[in-house]
Amino acid sequence: MSERNVKIESRVGLHARPAALFVQTAAKAPGDVTVAKAGGTPVNAKSILAVLGLDARHGEEIVIAADFDGADELLAELQALLSTPEPENA
Repeated sequence: MSERNVKIESRVGLHARPAALFVQTAAKAPGDVTVAKAGGTPVNAKSILAVLGLDARHGEEIVIAADFDGADELLAELQALLSTPEPENA
């Protein structure tokens, strides 16, 4: 099982464009990808409603996890989507 703690740095957290890109990327995975607030119940990251339902905010930490070949690379890509600050004018 691969797992990463991700601090949300995207200005809009898990809403709008970052959430949509996160779910689109997770949907390409050959296995299950889960996401949860630290200490929370994991949900399927392939569901936009589940991801939006986390209601994570800038500065909060989430945990993403997967268990399949290539999981580390996919989790790194998902982490980059949410941990890169957005430009101020975005």
